[in-house]
Amino acid sequence: MDERDVRLLKAIAELGTGSPERLHDETDIPVSTIHYRLSNLREEGVITNDRYDIDLEKLGLGVTVIVEVHADYEGSYEEFADRMLTVEGVTNVFFTMGETDFIVIARLSDSDMVERLIAEFEELEGVDRTDSTFVIAVIEERDALQSYELETLLEELTDD
Repeated sequence: MDERDVRLLKAIAELGTGSPERLHDETDIPVSTIHYRLSNLREEGVITNDRYDIDLEKLGLGVTVIVEVHADYEGSYEEFADRMLTVEGVTNVFFTMGETDFIVIARLSDSDMVERLIAEFEELEGVDRTDSTFVIAVIEERDALQSYELETLLEELTDD
């Protein structure tokens, strides 16, 4: 990956679009080069989709719940995580170190769905207990690249 690739990826994260014209305006990289590089980044698996961000609150899935899962399971943590991902509303599962085995994020419509979610978790074989936290307000959700300065990304990600 070189400087142009990193600049493109940072611009995509900042603009929220993969439009070659808008990326050209932001980076001054020629549009034909942008097409070529985006194609290569897709082939390499760095870009995995053409994402349309959806406002989940406006959609009706405005309740975010963070669930700490304490577990005693058989098999691999990946297999156990896959079982948790079958519960409707679960968007993220993180395997963690410390007292909590997994952190799960779920986006739901109301408290009835939260109750259903917790009941389904507690029915999963291997779940000892859960601790749930309602998110009162989302201060900011951002793409990982938005949390870095361009210079840091260039320093850390480009081949020298």
